[in-house]
Amino acid sequence: MASRLLPRLYVLGAAALPRRRRRPAAVRRLLIAHHLLLGDTIMLTPLIKKARERFPQAEIVMTCPRAYAPIYAGRPYGLAILPFDPRSLSDHRALRRQRGFDLALVPGDNRWSTLARALDARWIVAFAPDEPSYRDWPIDEMRTMPDRPMSWGDIAARLVDGDDPVPYSPEEWPAPEFSSYAKPSKPYCVLHLGASSPHKLWPSERWLAVRDWAEAHGYEVVLSAGRGEEHLLAPVDPERRRSALAGRLDLAQLWDLLLNAAFLVCPDTGVAHLARLVGVPTVALYGPGSPISTGPGLFWAKSPFRAVWDPDVPCRDQNRLFERRLVWLRQCWRSVEECGNPVCIRRVAVRDVIAAIEHLT
Repeated sequence: MASRLLPRLYVLGAAALPRRRRRPAAVRRLLIAHHLLLGDTIMLTPLIKKARERFPQAEIVMTCPRAYAPIYAGRPYGLAILPFDPRSLSDHRALRRQRGFDLALVPGDNRWSTLARALDARWIVAFAPDEPSYRDWPIDEMRTMPDRPMSWGDIAARLVDGDDPVPYSPEEWPAPEFSSYAKPSKPYCVLHLGASSPHKLWPSERWLAVRDWAEAHGYEVVLSAGRGEEHLLAPVDPERRRSALAGRLDLAQLWDLLLNAAFLVCPDTGVAHLARLVGVPTVALYGPGSPISTGPGLFWAKSPFRAVWDPDVPCRDQNRLFERRLVWLRQCWRSVEECGNPVCIRRVAVRDVIAAIEHLT
């Protein structure tokens, strides 16, 4: 309790200090303030690139969870990263030493507008909520969420005025340096089994079918999952004969693994978004999530990516994104207690996944 309370009090105290509240005539320092999950963080790339195109001489800085900092080490688009843990008082003090921004953009939860305020941002821009909230008090300018289908990345870019950024090319993002690991032999493919929600987990017998298809076509199969998800591999490789790197790779190593893979199959999770940066052909399995909001959109339109999903599952009827209602969303984020039989992910058929792989390769 105390570990959370002290950082919050520190931020609120800094945010309460007087500031100049005036739209800047020139932007020399720009802050993007958030603490999102990996996939949502990567999907801010259109916003970063658009900010760079709009303010070519500005210093652009972004806060993010500490674990994601390695993939930004090459400073894509000249971006500087401020990694932090919201529960760490020392991290907040370190952030405070970087204060002084002409413009701050808050793409996700508006509670991070308080952090932007604490970092002495002169003008704070965020998306309007459905209803006013105490989280909105530091915000100077509200932007509306779209009334038509858009990906989250394209939505976030609307915080900056001007034309849409030029679509992404993998050459724009310097590959991070990585420590050596047990690399598989080429050609190989990656089957990433893990996901952030139990409702995104594809049945193991279907992974087995894709594994067998890949091996029959001459690919070495690399089985992957995040730390703590290693148990997902046993049903797919009971003999333990395949290359298993589950839980062993950091983000920089995973980047390299994907970079040299023939293709990736994975649930709708952070790895699918990392794959877009890398440029590896990717088949994403969508259960409760929706490729309408988390798919390539305009920015990753050239990405070798295929979403496999059933948009007509009746319970795909929830329509809130970062606590804002979007009538066009087709998703579901019910808990395991609310839904014990996620039919959405079970509607993803092996034949459709294999067809998508064949289309990309």
